[in-house]
Amino acid sequence: MRVHICAVGRLRAGPEKDLIDDYLTRFDRTGRALGLGPSRVVEVEDKKGGGMAAEAELLEKALPTGALFCVLDERGKFETSPDFAARLGGWRDTGRGDVAFVIGGADGVDPALRARADHSLSFGKMVWPHMLVRVMLAEQLYRAASILAGGPYHRA
Repeated sequence: MRVHICAVGRLRAGPEKDLIDDYLTRFDRTGRALGLGPSRVVEVEDKKGGGMAAEAELLEKALPTGALFCVLDERGKFETSPDFAARLGGWRDTGRGDVAFVIGGADGVDPALRARADHSLSFGKMVWPHMLVRVMLAEQLYRAASILAGGPYHRA
């Protein structure tokens, strides 16, 4: 199952990008034998300043046809890492070819797009910078693959 991170904004070289690249490389390596990956990041940018609705249009175009999609949103479901791993494995086991994780811009994900999501996931009640959410998601994807593989990375 291919994993797509569809996000608003361009991430420049720096520590966040380095962390995302590292965790996604680990995810791809660990997930390959499990039927997870490859992963990729798709960045969209609203250069015309159309707000959340314009960002939603761009995000929707970035979603692979037929992909299950999950929005990252403060109103989403709180899950433990093992629960997230089980959910990812479940999506894979139902034969989904693609899953897309959608990360909005500074104002979040447009409510209309959020309402159409197959799942909504939260990393807590705090609001996180959208660039940092990418890092957190990449790490959780790697952690999920490690849990599903029975690896030692996750110690709970």
